[in-house]
Amino acid sequence: MTELTGMKDFKNVLLEAEDGIATLTINRPKSLNALNSDTLTEIGEALDVVKNNEDAIKVLIITGSGEKAFVAGADISQMRDMNPIEASELSKLAHNSFGKIENLKQFTIAAVNGYCLGGGLELASSCDIRVISSKAKFGQPEVTLGIIPGFGGTQRLTRLVGRGKAKEMIATGTMIDAKEAYRVGIAEEVAEPEELINKATEIAKTIMKNGLIGVGMAKYVIDRAADLPLDTAIDFETQMWSQTFATEDQTEGMTAFLEKRHANFTNK
Repeated sequence: MTELTGMKDFKNVLLEAEDGIATLTINRPKSLNALNSDTLTEIGEALDVVKNNEDAIKVLIITGSGEKAFVAGADISQMRDMNPIEASELSKLAHNSFGKIENLKQFTIAAVNGYCLGGGLELASSCDIRVISSKAKFGQPEVTLGIIPGFGGTQRLTRLVGRGKAKEMIATGTMIDAKEAYRVGIAEEVAEPEELINKATEIAKTIMKNGLIGVGMAKYVIDRAADLPLDTAIDFETQMWSQTFATEDQTEGMTAFLEKRHANFTNK
C-alpha cells in the first residue's frame, strides 16, 4: 500500500492507495453505509487527502462496504428530528463533500455494489463515471419520507438522465434495477458482483496509460462547459486544447505515435 501524506484515522470510511489507484470505501455496513454527518465529514476529509496526493493517486474509486449496499441513503435516524436550519447545515455539508469529488483533478469512478438510494445515488452521480453491479438498485425515494433530494439529486440526476426521467424517478420514489440504470444513462458499465472492483480497476488502469494532463483537462472542459452555449463552449475547448501543446506529454504522445511505439507519459 502507498503511504499518503496527511492520512487520518477514519471511523466511517476507509482510504487505501496502491499503484496510482486509491479506493475510498464507505464503511458502515450495519447501517447499509448510510450517510450521517460524521460520515459526510470524513468523506470530505478523505477527499482532501486524495487531492493533496496527486503524485501518488491518479484515479479514485469510490465504493461501499459489504455486499448489500453502496450507500442506501442518508441516515434517517439522524434526520427525523431535524429542524430546517439543521437540515440546511446537513445539506451544505453533503454539497461540500460531493463538490470535492467533482473538483478533483483525478478521475473518479463509482463502483456501485448494491443499493444506491437517495444520498447514495447523489454520491455516485458526483463521480465521473459509474460502474455498477448487475444486482445494484437505484432510486431517489425522498418523497416517500415527505422530503425532496437535498444532496444534489434534483440537479445531478437530471443532468444524467434528462428532466423527464429524473422527475419520474423522484416523484414516484420507486427503484430501478441495473439494466434500467444502464439504459437511462446512470451507469456506463455493468459487471457481475464478483467482477465489479476488477472492472473499475481495469478502467482506472486504462485511463492511467494515457496522458493524465490531457485526461484531467478533458474532464475539466466537459464539466465546466457542458451547460454553456455551444459557441462559448467551443471557444473554451479551443483554449484548453491549445494549452496541451505546451506540455511534454503532447510532444511525447505524438512522437510515439509517429514512431509506432507506446508513449512514455510523464504528466509534464
